[in-house]
Amino acid sequence: MSKHVRISPEEAADRLAIREVVEAYAHCADRRDAKGQMALFTADTHFVVFMNAKDPKPSMDLHSRDALAPVFADLNKYDATTHFVGQSTIFTLASDRATGEAYCLAHHVTVDGEKRRLMVASLRYNDSFVKTGGAWLFAERQLYVDWIDERALS
Repeated sequence: MSKHVRISPEEAADRLAIREVVEAYAHCADRRDAKGQMALFTADTHFVVFMNAKDPKPSMDLHSRDALAPVFADLNKYDATTHFVGQSTIFTLASDRATGEAYCLAHHVTVDGEKRRLMVASLRYNDSFVKTGGAWLFAERQLYVDWIDERALS
């Protein structure tokens, strides 16, 4: 059982704001709001994707907010997506910097004529955050795909 520690109202507000950034990312993805999703990142952000979490070599390694546009636009190939954000842990939190990890089950539906398919991906994000102008943003986001399941939908 974890020990409960008192935190300041400022730290509580920062922790909530960071969680809201993580949740806004999923919300924007499901609403196909690429501009909103990109706005959650610093201009010089670092975004790394590991399609196989066990492979140390990234599938994608991007170094700016603008470079995220085609990645987020790629979600348009799905007829629907639903990202369920699970546990979100903050490892470190200083005045304007934080690190954490978030889990997500991402559901992607494709329709081809009468055929409907569902792809579910178990995602883990290792995040670095920075507080700029009073707002928390992703400074770095590492996306790890732990597993994928694909199946037909009725």
